[in-house]
Amino acid sequence: MLTFIINPTAGGGRAVRTESELRTELERRGMAYEMLHTTAPGHATLLAREAAARGDCEAVIAVGGDGTAFEAACGVQGSGVPLGIIPSGTGNDFVKTAGLPRKPLEALRFILTHRPRPVDIGRVNDRYFLNVCGTGFDVTVLEQAAALSGRFHGLLPYLVGVIRAIARFEPVHVRYEIDGREQERDVLLMSVANGRFIGGGIPICPAAALSDGLLDVVMVDVLPRWRIPFFLPGLMAGRILRFSVTHHIRCSRLHIERPMMSLQADGEIYQMDEADFEIMPGGLLLYW
Repeated sequence: MLTFIINPTAGGGRAVRTESELRTELERRGMAYEMLHTTAPGHATLLAREAAARGDCEAVIAVGGDGTAFEAACGVQGSGVPLGIIPSGTGNDFVKTAGLPRKPLEALRFILTHRPRPVDIGRVNDRYFLNVCGTGFDVTVLEQAAALSGRFHGLLPYLVGVIRAIARFEPVHVRYEIDGREQERDVLLMSVANGRFIGGGIPICPAAALSDGLLDVVMVDVLPRWRIPFFLPGLMAGRILRFSVTHHIRCSRLHIERPMMSLQADGEIYQMDEADFEIMPGGLLLYW
């Protein structure tokens, strides 16, 4: 039995439209499956956990964006039940790093014809994450892009969000400890990456790998507002790690402190005062 977890709000309803295509293909193949819809944030985790606990579940397949995949991963993590992803959201960033098909039917066929393999998964406090966490500028971009995500897909809402964020962003001061070394600084952004992309295809950490057993920490020093647009072409071209204002560190553990910190994890924004990160090598079975 394949369990599909569908986020009906993902991609402005794209996931629901994808459902009929999937049903047609599965029925043509004569496969046993169930389609479950989420109704609230966190529901995909509950549905995935319940499905993975049943003896007849062969795989849990998330149909939605990065948030849906992240929630489903939380539900199956540690169960031995593999996760498949059919991208139907706004950004679909994690699948870009994993090299998965972007079209729904191609993604389904990939899952049905390949074996799952281990992939690293991150943890921040009591939450898991698949792709990228961050605080600073990227949170402001997400907040500004949210108003456009229902009308546009892919990179466009995030690029508009970047433009809006330049006018609204304030630098953040963070205290952090990386593998036992304590430091603090003002930053434009601080990203903690397992994957490479955020915001519908922005390569925030081109060097990240899903199976190296390490977190990639990317910090960008504070810049005057007028200078930020001059860095955007280089960012989009994947050259962020070459900037003189960028600091790139690989580690297995990281602790960040900042009162009332807004932290995005796989596109979802949370409030916290402290964040403890660690990487769990091979912690998830994934079709990739």
